[in-house]
Amino acid sequence: MRGLKVAMAAALAAAFGANVAHAEMKGGTLNYVGSWSGLVLFKQFEKPFWGETLPADSKGKLKVEVTTFDQMGLKGAEVYRILAKNVFDIGATVADYTVADAPEVEGLDIPMLARDPDTARKVAMAYKPVLDEAFGKRFNAKVLAVVPYPAQMLFCNKEIAGLSDIKGLKVRSSGGSAAEFLKAAGAEAVTMAFSEVPGALQRGVIDCAVTGSLSGYSSGWHEVSKVLYPMPMGGWDDVITAISLKKWNSLDKETQAFLKKEVEEKFEAKVWEAATADTQQGIACLTGVGAPACTYGKAGSMKLVPVSDADVKTARKLLTDVVLPGWAARTEAAYVAKWNETVGKLVGLTAKK
Repeated sequence: MRGLKVAMAAALAAAFGANVAHAEMKGGTLNYVGSWSGLVLFKQFEKPFWGETLPADSKGKLKVEVTTFDQMGLKGAEVYRILAKNVFDIGATVADYTVADAPEVEGLDIPMLARDPDTARKVAMAYKPVLDEAFGKRFNAKVLAVVPYPAQMLFCNKEIAGLSDIKGLKVRSSGGSAAEFLKAAGAEAVTMAFSEVPGALQRGVIDCAVTGSLSGYSSGWHEVSKVLYPMPMGGWDDVITAISLKKWNSLDKETQAFLKKEVEEKFEAKVWEAATADTQQGIACLTGVGAPACTYGKAGSMKLVPVSDADVKTARKLLTDVVLPGWAARTEAAYVAKWNETVGKLVGLTAKK
């Protein structure tokens, strides 16, 4: 009985504290520019959270205008640059799109660093404080969230049976270190906008392309490619959500605390929780193989090629011998050291300058 009373008292205290916070926070209006409008991340998570959940939970004290970078006619690599100029308040885009401006960001999502979503989440959370520091320096912004797309896989319109078969093929990369991984595996890495990929696959301009399983299905890649190879050679294509420091510093402390808590608990955590299911749903929708069956529409008929232990071993060697040293070489020594102290300790690797 005493335990029940204590629990009830704690719950009442938490509720009272939340009500006090709501009463004291001033709130304001936020302009949010999200990631790709046609993909599940925006449709199921970003848009509902920023457009509905956050305003409702704030009792109307926070109002949010929601759009996406592609709806604004922007390129993914422009989002944080424009955020730095305070054109909008909060921006979200794929981390790999910005590695030319901030090479340390690439350390978040190196291919084959994390083969499962649990490890990927631990990596992201370990590196998040480092990203926050980097964003403050590079873009005058504060990192609010790091969330994944489903695991980045290989879509090919040519028959392949494993990693060795991509030698000599033209493969669209999902980012900087992914391109380095593909080159190390013998492929010709091609840079191409996400929206251009289906047409390029259909015309034979490229042989293969890397993206998330469910993202590929949502964008019709299964209609122009034959084979799905589910090795996460593009990592998890993490999306970073950041708020301009000018806007952040203009918010009162109660609003800052409320916004941070809401984003972490009702957006960031929810996306990570869905990562495993969304990855498997993507595979089921692309190939018609696996359970549960595709719930997003008619399943495709791509051939699912299993990833062998030998290919995993080869990929890990490419990571340690080529990709990781390559990233360290183009990144400031201070950030390489921070990576080793956080992600490196977590995954048992050391990046050497």
